[in-house]
Amino acid sequence: MIETITGNKILIKVCGMREAENIRKMEVLRIDWLGFIFAPQSPRYVEKCPGRLRKRAKRVGVFMDADTDEIIRRIREFRLDILQLHGSESPEYIARLREELSEAAEKAYRSSRISPFIQIMKAISIETEEDLATAELYAQNAETAPDYFLFDTKGKLAGGNGTQFDWSVLSHYHGSIPFLLSGGIGPEDAERVKVFYHPQCIGIDLNSRFEIAPALKDVALIRRFMGEIKT
Repeated sequence: MIETITGNKILIKVCGMREAENIRKMEVLRIDWLGFIFAPQSPRYVEKCPGRLRKRAKRVGVFMDADTDEIIRRIREFRLDILQLHGSESPEYIARLREELSEAAEKAYRSSRISPFIQIMKAISIETEEDLATAELYAQNAETAPDYFLFDTKGKLAGGNGTQFDWSVLSHYHGSIPFLLSGGIGPEDAERVKVFYHPQCIGIDLNSRFEIAPALKDVALIRRFMGEIKT
């Protein structure tokens, strides 16, 4: 984790990974979380695991309204640590998913292919203060509450729009579930990230603004950005 100017440690998630060599270079940079998108409509869709990879960073699987069988298959294939739900998944969906994952982990105990400790992160599209009310619907009880929220920009696409929302809106978030800040964070935003503070913000999500092409990240640009955050 990187320590910002405000003194808080903040993790870096790089989403939309696909190319094996690009992934290895992200590992060398000591990125905290790497995201793999399993939504076929995305230009960063990952169809199959790109070979044997080192596993220092936590692996995040990004899904949009996927059925449980597909999620479990991807967990096994990619050894996922976190599930990011980026569609219209309801609180009831999360409760059912947790139950089915628990059953699958119990059946797979001997092979250790599914961790019983896999976490769930729910993406919430944000434009105004009113959109934060959606997060409250999930946080009402333990069965439906995700482990994290990802606050992303409300836009034409479900994600990867490359645009930012007004971060000051998050001053109205008073929930106890930690979140990642997402949505159009680019190389020029290092100073904004350094001074941004919210007690529940644990990290930032980088994607389209750091790409050479869809799913191909500019390693030098991310390295420089990380350095600027630390100074």
